[in-house]
Amino acid sequence: MNVFDCAIKIEEEAKQYYEQLGSESNLPEMKNLFTMLAASEEEHRNSLLQLKKSMPADKAQVDGLDGTVCRFRPLLTKRELMEEVQNDPDFYKLTMREEEQEIKLYEELAMRAKDETTRTTLLKLAEAERKHLNTVANIYDFVESPRTYLAYAEFSNLHDL
Repeated sequence: MNVFDCAIKIEEEAKQYYEQLGSESNLPEMKNLFTMLAASEEEHRNSLLQLKKSMPADKAQVDGLDGTVCRFRPLLTKRELMEEVQNDPDFYKLTMREEEQEIKLYEELAMRAKDETTRTTLLKLAEAERKHLNTVANIYDFVESPRTYLAYAEFSNLHDL
């Protein structure tokens, strides 16, 4: 399997996962978070499609790469999802873990690659995932900022007057 096809498949499954979580959520903040995460996955997928067009197909092949490796991991059962909500109510840790797993996957595949061009391609995918991980962190910070942002720090001690 082509590494780009693998990466694109993972991004599509991640997008569907976040869309499903968004549609099942009752909280507007969570709907917003999952909608933004799904959009981020779509944007990342599109950038991978562009990168795929720029690389020769024969330089993006890895032995042993198949549908079992190329899947989005957190397809949790309903019970597991409820347990995850109790430990991580806004799914931030879960999302970050999944992005980190994708980085690890591409780095491991790069070590197995037989030629330098394929190895470089896989390391580019790992770097793209790192950037996407940063995007996900920024989305989370943006959604959480109303709860954690102090607009006027100089007025925080007014009660002491």
